Amino acid sequence: MLKTLALLLPVYVTVFWVILLFSQKATHSIPRSYLAKLMFLLVILNLCRFFHRAPLPELYPYFDVIYLFVGTLLYPLYHIYFRLLTVDEKFSWKAHSRYLILPAVIGIVYLITVLATPFAEYKVWLFDRDAFPGTPQFRILKLLRLVVLIAIDLQAIYFLFRNIVLLKKYGDRAEQFYSNINDGKYNNAKILNYLLIFNCLIHVANALNIFNTDNELIIYSVLYAIDYYFIGYIGCRQKAINPTFVTESDNVPAQAVDSELNIDQNKIHKKLLMEFDKNKIYLNSELTIVDVVKVVGSNRMHISTMINQEYNQNFCTFVNGFRISELERIILDKKDLANEVIAESAGFGSVKSMKRAISSKTGLSLSEWKKQLLCT
Repeated sequence: MLKTLALLLPVYVTVFWVILLFSQKATHSIPRSYLAKLMFLLVILNLCRFFHRAPLPELYPYFDVIYLFVGTLLYPLYHIYFRLLTVDEKFSWKAHSRYLILPAVIGIVYLITVLATPFAEYKVWLFDRDAFPGTPQFRILKLLRLVVLIAIDLQAIYFLFRNIVLLKKYGDRAEQFYSNINDGKYNNAKILNYLLIFNCLIHVANALNIFNTDNELIIYSVLYAIDYYFIGYIGCRQKAINPTFVTESDNVPAQAVDSELNIDQNKIHKKLLMEFDKNKIYLNSELTIVDVVKVVGSNRMHISTMINQEYNQNFCTFVNGFRISELERIILDKKDLANEVIAESAGFGSVKSMKRAISSKTGLSLSEWKKQLLCT
């Protein structure tokens, strides 16, 4: 009973994320919507694993090809998720099919070979790979299965490095878009990539038949469940790292769009400072550069460039500088307020975000900074 529950644990976890991700329409983004569909495929994959490891010899042979086919597609699909976080505006078969063609061909070749094999013998061979040792059909099948498993692992390594390149290339752009320092960092995206490594290591260990006893199978299943839980959890938190695909025509009122050569930089600069100094738009914890563009009347490129040139800061740092100044006023006025209250009052989305902003600017912890502030 314990073994059965443990083997079903990855199924429960992925079903949970499918329901949660599909149900939260208010917070949907293209990467999150894609992740929901990816989790649905993982439900299928984990069900197939359960049929194999339970074991259910009468049922699993009907799902073995599905298991391997989805397995060959998993890492390319995961890479596409990273592309949606960093460089691509939306999923497109035309743009993304190049990542899926080779694994799909490998899976189809294996399927054709299975269909050409007598099903009764194939069922026996699945649970006893030494059966029919002299039969050419099963030697070919064994070789193709090995090719599939190696291809899965090679894809994991290849896409791991492709994901690293994307994060390095586009990671800093989030700080030019989001004012929430947690959204402006891409540590969560790095962890998502590390989880790909973890998933691959479990797969390799499984392919090497390391997990055989009941206790080992429980560990195997729990490790997969942990991996999928954190993929779903961090995926829910991670916003697009490179949201530059939001078009400026969608964000700027028609009357505010000027020719790049004719924009009055001083006027825009004064308007920008007025919105921050007087109207305190930084108190919006979800403030983005698009919101600033709408009230200032320019475009993202001009606002971003102006902040970089005038203050030598990115957008995230610029906004959080005003929030920290607001914090100083709040703390000096009311010394005993809880951290949650002062964080919200100054425009931070959370205490964690506030602490990171203070540490980033001053190199001090929140308590050290408050103590220094109150002693001056």
